[in-house]
Amino acid sequence: MTVMIDAPPVARLQRRTLGLLVSTQVVGGLGVASGVSIGALLAAEMAGPAAAGLSGSAAVIGAALIAIPAARLMRAGGRRPGLVFGYAAGVTGSLLVVTAVWLGSVPLLFAGTFLFGGASAANLQSRYAAVDLADSDHRARHLSLVVWATTLGAVTGPNLAPFADRVTMPWGAPEYAGPYLFSAVAFGLAALVLFVLLRPDPLVTARLAAASDVPERPVSWRSAFAAVRGSAGARLGVSTVAVGHVVMVGVMSMTPVHIGGYVHEHGDLLRVVGLVISIHITGMYALSPLAGWAADRFGRRAVILTGILLLTLACALSGTAGDRTVQLSVAMGLLGVGWGCTMVAGSTLLSESVPVVERAGVQGLSDVIMGVAAASAGALAGVVVDLFGFATLSVLAVVAVVPLAALALRRS
Repeated sequence: MTVMIDAPPVARLQRRTLGLLVSTQVVGGLGVASGVSIGALLAAEMAGPAAAGLSGSAAVIGAALIAIPAARLMRAGGRRPGLVFGYAAGVTGSLLVVTAVWLGSVPLLFAGTFLFGGASAANLQSRYAAVDLADSDHRARHLSLVVWATTLGAVTGPNLAPFADRVTMPWGAPEYAGPYLFSAVAFGLAALVLFVLLRPDPLVTARLAAASDVPERPVSWRSAFAAVRGSAGARLGVSTVAVGHVVMVGVMSMTPVHIGGYVHEHGDLLRVVGLVISIHITGMYALSPLAGWAADRFGRRAVILTGILLLTLACALSGTAGDRTVQLSVAMGLLGVGWGCTMVAGSTLLSESVPVVERAGVQGLSDVIMGVAAASAGALAGVVVDLFGFATLSVLAVVAVVPLAALALRRS
């Protein structure tokens, strides 16, 4: 017997869920951006310049691996316990970083940075919660609203870092500890709001709505892999999210290094890097509602192909920019918009291509693949630029999207 749920209550619940997700995404995004903005500086201060890049890698790997137990919790009990777990890990990581600064402990610093990535995992997983109760005509738009909410945190968070330091240092906090204390408070607030207010749980409600005479079977990572293998849409969704993230992280992470090759004065370098990366971040998040609308209006594959085209164009412009900052800025903006198209359309296609009972596991699997691939791309990008230059990195990024384009063009 199929369980039916009246449309008006589901619509009201979806609006309430979206409001909660957007609110916590802003707060959580502030915490993530506040810590990430000074993570490399803190690592360089405590462990030397060579360790600066390891800070970002530790956070990315932490986000990927913490997504595994978070997805397990979601499979068992819905979105709420998984998201709360991710933010709780972020609180623990932030406080460990603060303790590491006080004690001067480098191992504790990287352990804290690893757990800090849990908040990023929660931020990423929140986009899927927006799809659970959305009707098929609005899934991409609802998911894109949660992605868009990250804009406020991503842009505002780095600017709050100096303020957090000024506020906490008179109370005895060491330099660079303030932003992480602020992050701990932000993550704790997001976790509390979700724990108290995300009821009824959207994923649990969606499972009830999709219940049928088919007996439930236990879900596992093996079943998640099987669900992806058995669906062309799911395979394209996972591939799109992973490849889009790999290209974005690989090229973006080396852009400041490329700028440093032709801007040599320290103050000018920080100003130019800040401007270019701000344009990139704006492209990533600010236009995501447009990508969501287009995915609902013209189809997921059309927006995926648009994202591939934009990523290719961005790599072509960045690889030939040389010391032309305006061209590089345009390239980074297009790179961000292309990433937004692949993230929104790919995530939506993935979510609707698998049974609801498998949804949390498949989404967690996708984010693990995305995170590990991006961390590897970031590490390899540095080697490529060091040996062959930034233009070669851009060419390799274009090569990476060719198989994805072929997959997206295949008839389902």
